[in-house]
Parts: sequence; C-alpha cells; structure tokens
Amino acid sequence: MSTDIADSLSQRLIARPAHLERLQILRAQGRLILAGPHPAIESESPGDAGFTGSLVVAEFDSQADAQQWADNDPYLKAGVYQQVTIKPFKLVFP
Repeated sequence: MSTDIADSLSQRLIARPAHLERLQILRAQGRLILAGPHPAIESESPGDAGFTGSLVVAEFDSQADAQQWADNDPYLKAGVYQQVTIKPFKLVFP
C-alpha cells in the first residue's frame, strides 16, 4: 500500500506506463491478485483531483522479495509515493 505526495498527478502520468508494465508482468506470471489507485475524490475518474495512493496485492516468495519489488516501482523512483508499506496478506474471499 502506498501514499502519494501532494499533487502527484503530473508525476503519476509520466511514470504510469512503466508502472503498468511491471504490473502486467506480475499478471502474466499469475501472481497479481489486484491492483489500483485510490482516487482523491469519490469518482472512478477523478480528473485533476488525482490520486492519494495505490494498492497492489500480489504473491511473492517472501516479504523481502515483495519489498525489493516495491522499492523498484517507477512511481517510487519518480517521487510519486511518499510512503510504501509492505504487509503480509491472507486471502479469505473469494
């Protein structure tokens, strides 16, 4: 789970293709459970309001592997994320 810096939209738009490419790789490997941003307002397309962070739930062999993957996220490298938190996750539903 990540938290964006304030007014991150312009940096997000620049780094988005590389960010999505990494998620597509996880998806192709069958390891991506879900991923998406947190809109800054209650809207699927928040426009200029942008986003406040993102959530990625994926399978990794260890928490250290997940941390390493997250540390190389293009959004983090572009300064979009001010904080990234890696936690274990237990899938209950569906």
